[in-house]
Amino acid sequence: MKLIAGNWKMFKGPGETRAFCEAFDPPAGVETVLCPPFVSLPAALESRHTIFAQNVHWADDGAFTGEISAPMLVELGVKGAIVGHSERRQYFDETDETVARRTVAALGHGLRVIACVGETLEERESGQMELVLRLQVEAIVDSAGPHEGLVIAYEPVWAIGTGQMATPEQAREAHAFIKSLLDVPVLYGGSVKPDNAEELLSQEGVDGALVGGASLDVESFTALCRIAASL
Repeated sequence: MKLIAGNWKMFKGPGETRAFCEAFDPPAGVETVLCPPFVSLPAALESRHTIFAQNVHWADDGAFTGEISAPMLVELGVKGAIVGHSERRQYFDETDETVARRTVAALGHGLRVIACVGETLEERESGQMELVLRLQVEAIVDSAGPHEGLVIAYEPVWAIGTGQMATPEQAREAHAFIKSLLDVPVLYGGSVKPDNAEELLSQEGVDGALVGGASLDVESFTALCRIAASL
């Protein structure tokens, strides 16, 4: 069964979240996850949908202004968290080490984790894709190892929010390489939309998708989930 996760980033307050969750009726045959902003988690949790956070700290508590801990998410009823999204790495100085620490903390408290990895356009064009992916994935492997609650999301940074996407061959190649390092499900992330989802999701080793912009519209996200359910 494919996993389709909607990452809403910094969109949708509680009101919009409630409206989306009420309208969203995913088909059978696909697992769906919604990842709203922190302030909208309680509203999302009023629904029957599976809700993940967009980040989680490695400490249970402490002087970490602006951060949210795994025990706090568990108390709310959240089922998992994204860690290491490329925007966190790019804008908030996340490193392979901090991503691994967040992963370990979340898994240790029973949360599921979607840990993100991926190369920039410069790294791909200079032939460093496998090196970058190896460093990112092995940091997680060394800290968390294989875990039933862990999923990797391959998101080529050059395809996020740009309208570009990896070719099916590029996605298949990257997913196969990641799976050679860590035997867990691997999602594809990077401008996934209903009009390209079938081609991407039908590739060997692509176990689902981490969806950004296309997850903000309930009709678009539902259509994408139907495609995943049909494969």
